[in-house]
Order: sequence, then structure tokens, then C-alpha cells
Amino acid sequence: MTPTSAIQRASKLREQINYHNYRYYVLQSPAISDLQFDQLMSELRQLEQAYPELLTPDSPSQRVGGEVSEKFEKLPHPAPILSLANAFGSADAQAWFERIAKLDARVQTAEFVVEPKIDGLSVVLHYENGVFVRGATRGNGEVGEDITPNLRTLRNLPLRLPADPSVQIPIPSRLVVRGEAFISLQDFADMNARLATAGERTFINPRNTASGAIRQLDSRLTAARRLQVLCYQVVAIEGVQLHTQWQTIEYLRQLGFPVPNIARRFAQFADVLAFCEGMAEQRTALPYETDGMVIKLDDLQLQADLGFVGKDPRGALAYKYPTQEVVTRLLDVGVNVGRTGVLTPYAMLAAVEVGGVVVRQATLHNFDFIAEKDIRIGDSVLVKRAGEVIPYVIGPLPDLRTGAEQPYLPPTHCPVCGEAVKEVDDEVAVYCVNPACPAQLQRVVEHFAARGTLDIEGLGEKLAVQLVNAGLLHDVADIFSLTKAQLLTLEGFGDKKAENLLTAIETAKTRPLERLISALGIQGVGEVAARDLAQHFGSLGALSAASLADLQAIEGIGPNTATSIVDWFAMSGNQQVLAKLHKAGVNPQMARQSAQSGAV
Repeated sequence: MTPTSAIQRASKLREQINYHNYRYYVLQSPAISDLQFDQLMSELRQLEQAYPELLTPDSPSQRVGGEVSEKFEKLPHPAPILSLANAFGSADAQAWFERIAKLDARVQTAEFVVEPKIDGLSVVLHYENGVFVRGATRGNGEVGEDITPNLRTLRNLPLRLPADPSVQIPIPSRLVVRGEAFISLQDFADMNARLATAGERTFINPRNTASGAIRQLDSRLTAARRLQVLCYQVVAIEGVQLHTQWQTIEYLRQLGFPVPNIARRFAQFADVLAFCEGMAEQRTALPYETDGMVIKLDDLQLQADLGFVGKDPRGALAYKYPTQEVVTRLLDVGVNVGRTGVLTPYAMLAAVEVGGVVVRQATLHNFDFIAEKDIRIGDSVLVKRAGEVIPYVIGPLPDLRTGAEQPYLPPTHCPVCGEAVKEVDDEVAVYCVNPACPAQLQRVVEHFAARGTLDIEGLGEKLAVQLVNAGLLHDVADIFSLTKAQLLTLEGFGDKKAENLLTAIETAKTRPLERLISALGIQGVGEVAARDLAQHFGSLGALSAASLADLQAIEGIGPNTATSIVDWFAMSGNQQVLAKLHKAGVNPQMARQSAQSGAV
């Protein structure tokens, strides 16, 4: 490439990277995949290394992180909090090893540590004499945002060292640690399920959720997101000497910091590559999102001696995995009806493989999301799948439109029962308000019989559909009136299967009161609230007679949940359910807890 063509190409790359940074961070509407973006950045860095005169302070390759928000106090870091160069596969990683080995012969016999590259938000944690005193985001790499109150809400972050007082270990007078804040895949899925049931806006992905939660002005909102942190680097330390990365991880572990359990140390670089290759598939079983592994020289002095290339330390490398984002075509939008009547859209896609799984459907979150992103039928859309989380649509790629795409219009009637839908003020959800809607009843029955509620073995999603479609269930209380003769009319049922189900139904009558309250599916009443209500009232009868004031007097029961409870028991259909349950012998009682002593 000639100098002239290099200048032109570098200019074009900067323009593209700046545009896609804007789409991702400002509009939160990416137009390309993460892999495509990484390739653009890698090409620019290679050009700038080949032609150093092209390197300018405003190049996107010189940006370490985001800008510092004016909403928070600024907190300088004791040392630069840097990003890493990327390797896309073993060939790139081997080339990195050979480059640094030429710079320092010690690399040939060096040991390496490999850690997961967690897809979260970098945080910097300050301790003085073993006490957590402040914490910050990475910010621009030199200065971060002081988010101390929010970090204190992270349950696995130690506020005093060592976390286990019985551990005998030297405590530094000053310690600054770097970690990654994230929300686990399971917590993310559970949170979105709760939000969807409550008719509230769901979140798009775990990383953005963690980033938004850690930077909330109200730390109570951060606490509600169940964030966690994993720590992996000592940025500054006084009074204790650490010589290797492996020693650093073990020291942090002994102090009580959560550290990556899958971190490994290797004496041969070939074993490093084998481990990284093997983790490509195993990472889907990890409890958090990760887009690669981080390879580090174990010797911290050797890391320091190798120095930097631009903003990237030579002694560490990000081994990136193939993206789990793909582009496919949106064929249509389907609509599911939940047990509370919430209508939820989902994408019907041209079949595409994502992370080794063929995907034909993906989450579209809610109808507002479709409108805000201007997603149209026929669009090319960016789809992501991470771990076991259901695939979701990130957004459309407008540049690929042909003009044949059609805007999507939300339903005005329930797709199952045909009744007109209802929108509620201050909620993003659209509801089917027909209590006899078969789709709702199927899901209500499924929830009622689930393992976490009445645990009726054998009564799952498929059988719930069968029973409702056969007209055997008109509400959940009808479960306790099922007969063997009725069950034998259903496909797949013989004597033994029918008897087993009836035995499981009889056993469900003995479940404790809190499980029954949770099974009723009252909006806003999960396991914790159900337990509190059971302990406070002692019976369904007492709970059904409770007033708003009675309910709000219970710690943890807010006005919205209290209103949902009163409204649920006020409905005549639900009163009929309670009467039928009582008649069937489903009427658990428990001793009421004393508000003064907490004794039962």
C-alpha cells in the first residue's frame, strides 16, 4: 500500500469507526456486528503501526473507554486503566507470542495465565487499611466516575478485608483493584420475566443492563438489578509485594474478592491456545456473558518491561471468539399472550445459525421497542444469542433496505381470543383483559402447577394446553376435580399415567400456604412476597379480607402490589376459584408471625 492510499484508507476507517461508535454508544442502535467493528479497528491499528505518521491524538484507536459523565464526581485512577489488543483465533495469538518473544527472550520460557473476558463494565475499587472507601468506572482510562454508593450494593463485593476474619493474611495500607461488574444470565432472564409479567419495559441485553445499573443516580435501583463483580487485577498496592498474575488472583481470593474460577496457569503456550480453543464452546455454560479469553504473561515484571504499543500493553492479549451476532431477515412478527394477559411480540426469522444453534425466533421485547427501532417486516436485522439466553433482535440494518419492507402495526385485538386489547397508563405492556382467554388460562395452569409453586408432577406446558383445549379446565381450581375417566379421554393417557397425575394432584393439596399464594399468580406477588403474606395473615381467607392499608403495613409490600392483591380478590371469578379450592380441601393454614418479636 502506498503512503497516499494508506492515508485515504485510514481516513475512511476513522470515519466508519466514529460513526459506528456513535450508533452503538449514543443511539444504542448498532449497524454492524461486534466482529465487524473489531475488524475495522484492527485494520486501522495495523495501518497506524505501519505508518506512524498517520497516528493522531483524535484517532479512535487512542480512545480507551467512554467519556466521563457530568452526573458524577470525577475520580482519577492511580494508573491508566487500559484496554487490550485483540487476537481473532490461534494464529493471531501465536503471532503475538512470537512478536513479544523477539522483544524479550524470557517470553520463550515464561508462564501464562488465562482468564475469561467478561462482557460487563470495568470498575476500579479503592481500599484503605482493608476498608472499601470509593470506587469508579473506567471512564476515559485516566479519570472515572465516582459510583461508590452503587458499588456498595454489590452483594459479592467485600466492604472490609479480609472478608473472612479468620484468614491470616497481610492487609495493604492502600489497595486499588480492577474488576468487571455484570449481571448473570440467569438473573437477567428472571428480571426480564418479572418485568414482562408486570407490564414493564424489559432490557435488551445483560451488558447494557449492568452498565446502566452501575451508573444510576439512585443506588436503590442499582441494588434491584442484582449486579455482581469479578476481580482480576491489582492497580496499586502499598505494604505487600505481588510478583505474578497467578499470585495476584490467589491473593485477591484470600482477601475475599470474587475472582474468575476458570482462570488457569500454563507453562507452555501451546497449552494456552488449546485451552482457549476448548473454551469456545464451553463458555456457553458460564453464568455470565463472555466474548473471549484474556491471555497474560504471569510474570508482572516481564509484563511491565515489555511496555506498550500505543494504548495496548504488550504483555496481555484478548483472545476473541467468533461473534454470536448474525444478520438475517425478519419474516414476520408473532405475538404471545402471557398468563397475566400481556401481549409480547417475537421475531419470526429466516433460519440462521448463531453460536452453533439454528435460530428461527427471537425476542422483540415489546411493541414500543419495535416502534423506537423502526423495525419493519422484511428488514435485515441484527440478532444476538449469548449462552442460554433466548436470542434477541438488536435492531434493523436500514442501509440494507430495498423499499419492500413494511412497517409493523401492533395488534388491536388478542390473537388468541379476538377480544379488544387494552393499554395501561405508565406501562409499555398491551393486555388482553379477557379472563376466559385460552392462552392466558393455559399459562395460568402451567404456573399454578410449576415446581416453584404447587409442584404437580406431570402437569407441564403440554398437558396444560391439552386440558384447556379439551374443556376440562375453566380455572385452576378445576385441576382438583379431574377424574381418571376424564384423563383417559386425552391422547397419551393410560391407567398408570392418569393415576400418577391424580396422586400428584392430591399431594399438591398439602403444599404450604406461601406456595399456594404464589401459585395464584397475583401480579407483583413472587416467592418472597408470598412468604411475607402467608406469615402475616395465616390463611387465604384472612388475606382475601385485607385492606390496602393492612397490606401496605407489611414491609416490602408497596402500593402497586397491594392494589394488585386487593383487585385480584375483588374479582368474582377469583372468589369462585377460592370457594372451589376450599371445597376441594385446598386450604392450608399457618401460624401468624408476631410483628413485635418475629416469633412464629
